[in-house]
Amino acid sequence: MNSTDPLVALQDAIKRNETISYLKDGAPAQSLKAATHVKLGSQAVLLKSTPTRWRRPANDKEAPAMDPSTDPAKFFALDAIALIWNTRSDPAAVYMRQATTEVVIYVQLTDRRPVLDWLEGKIQNHDRLAPLSQAPSTTPKTPPPNVAALPSSTLSPTKPSGATSSQQRAGGSKRSYVPDAADLEAVKRIRANEIELRDRNSILRGVKVNNFTQIKEYVAQLKSAAKGGKGSAPAAASNTASKPGSKKPRIFPIIMVSSSPTALLTLHNIKKFLEESQYEPSEIARQRSGGKTEDMIPIYRKKTHIDSSGKEMETRIKYFAVDGVDALAKFGPDAWDRVVCVMTTGQEWQFKPYKWTEPKQLFHNVKGIYFSWQSDPPNPRIKDWNVSELKIDQFKRHVDKSVVAHFWRLLDGWMQLHKPSLLS
Repeated sequence: MNSTDPLVALQDAIKRNETISYLKDGAPAQSLKAATHVKLGSQAVLLKSTPTRWRRPANDKEAPAMDPSTDPAKFFALDAIALIWNTRSDPAAVYMRQATTEVVIYVQLTDRRPVLDWLEGKIQNHDRLAPLSQAPSTTPKTPPPNVAALPSSTLSPTKPSGATSSQQRAGGSKRSYVPDAADLEAVKRIRANEIELRDRNSILRGVKVNNFTQIKEYVAQLKSAAKGGKGSAPAAASNTASKPGSKKPRIFPIIMVSSSPTALLTLHNIKKFLEESQYEPSEIARQRSGGKTEDMIPIYRKKTHIDSSGKEMETRIKYFAVDGVDALAKFGPDAWDRVVCVMTTGQEWQFKPYKWTEPKQLFHNVKGIYFSWQSDPPNPRIKDWNVSELKIDQFKRHVDKSVVAHFWRLLDGWMQLHKPSLLS
């Protein structure tokens, strides 16, 4: 690794409120793509391809890389980290678009904030940050047993006598322990393969901490009201009954559609297709709505069933359709737990901002649907993605109803198996 650590130099420049710019042949470059070097304020100029200590996402089964100089492909280069800082005030969509334009490996949205927090000094460490390699330690090793009886003057003949006394006068502070990189990697591999043994008590105890303070307060109020008289008991009960017995807000399932303009189903036509079982091309639907659409589309699905008396009943189940992670974030931190379906066009760039960026991992956690025309050949890219392919006829609108019914059957079957709570 270079004597100047790229991340430390970048962090120092940020602390000095200096500009991070791009150079080509010593002159300012018009873009990061055209540049060859990154100027870190007034103190350092490094190649933009210099590997940093921030690790790229890797397989959980692999041991994390420790040294970017020996394995640079597993670490982000300096240009990727510099672009994050220079676009720190831009939305995620703008950052991803600029990373594509500048031909820079973009950092996942879940790692973008930790990188900025570390550069600003808000956090000191992160699991993606490799330890800073240091020069060989000068700490003397423990002498062998047969040397322990020798005079102290013979143990360190080259060390000036004044050095020890100066350290003692300075306070006798101990040297910080620097773990060996190979030992640290071996320990991580061992811990990754460890299996925690659990007995019946630990299983029954569980891992969730339950707080019954609210129930205790409610019972205490009922007891105090009963002691005060019968007349005050109903009033106390009515004031507090709504808290423990109140219903939680309904959590509605979420369907994610592709934001690609070539997708057969977008936010412009998804509502009419799933509610009225009638397909309308996205461009026509967009023109009909004046080119405006919300980023969250409510979809009401009509479902009929026979009650115990034999009467046919109709209910409406509410879903939401979104086409990006920005709209999904409006549902709260647990939004991905409510995503039940992802409609894909077969293009992997659609999944880059998602929680799961790999198609196989994504469609292990959500139901994957691929819509195509009836005359289109099978798409080889989705062969191993665990998605269901549904065909839409370009001209026969009367068959749309059977396609929509098949879609709901597939989604209901998946939800009953994986997320039954969202069906209630």
